[in-house]
Amino acid sequence: MKRHVKIYLDHFGYGEQDFVPCEICGRRATDIHHIRPKGMGGSKEADNIGNLMALCRKHHNDFHEGRVHRDVYIARHEMFLEQNN
Repeated sequence: MKRHVKIYLDHFGYGEQDFVPCEICGRRATDIHHIRPKGMGGSKEADNIGNLMALCRKHHNDFHEGRVHRDVYIARHEMFLEQNN
């Protein structure tokens, strides 16, 4: 298991086989996404829970294809953290 995935699962108390919701739509997440990639200034906080969010395939692709601005994901993730901590 990748380090950032373990950090995310452990933070929220999920097991490897648990249903993890997409933070955007609530469907099953398929990826733990780095909001700020290591190569774009996020190296210091890359594996920090504030930089990791669970996304379904659609929303992960939307992010990487530029269909949704990073700030939208940051705001949603901050709200998700507030509601689930």
